[in-house]
Amino acid sequence: MPQTTPVTTAQAIPTGTLLGSGIWAPDGAALADFYAAALGWETRHTFHDEDGNPAAHLIGDGVRTLVFCTARTFRAPEWPREELPFHLDLAFEDPAAAEERLLALGATRPDHQPGKGRWTVLLDPSGQPFCVCRAS
Repeated sequence: MPQTTPVTTAQAIPTGTLLGSGIWAPDGAALADFYAAALGWETRHTFHDEDGNPAAHLIGDGVRTLVFCTARTFRAPEWPREELPFHLDLAFEDPAAAEERLLALGATRPDHQPGKGRWTVLLDPSGQPFCVCRAS
């Protein structure tokens, strides 16, 4: 039987770099503004569609990037009834203060709160869930 050597992380050859993630919403600009305010990031660039209309809004902190795209047919997931394809976890030194600020920015707090108090689920202004937790 031939011997194989498992590939470790140190031996793996990187093939790419994750630059950021794209998130769709009925109004990409408004959602970009919400998350930029939530995270203390700034809007870095707006991309236009083939007709010249603003279609995607990039925010970042110089290291991480999120892109918010306007989708005419967007429908927020009916969480927790529907599973989520992804969600964001946002960490703060003071999660309670952050939650207050996020609610003032337009987030809402659903009744369903899994995690036994380790995090809080909020819905962003487009209705998509995200979690608020303590920075460690």
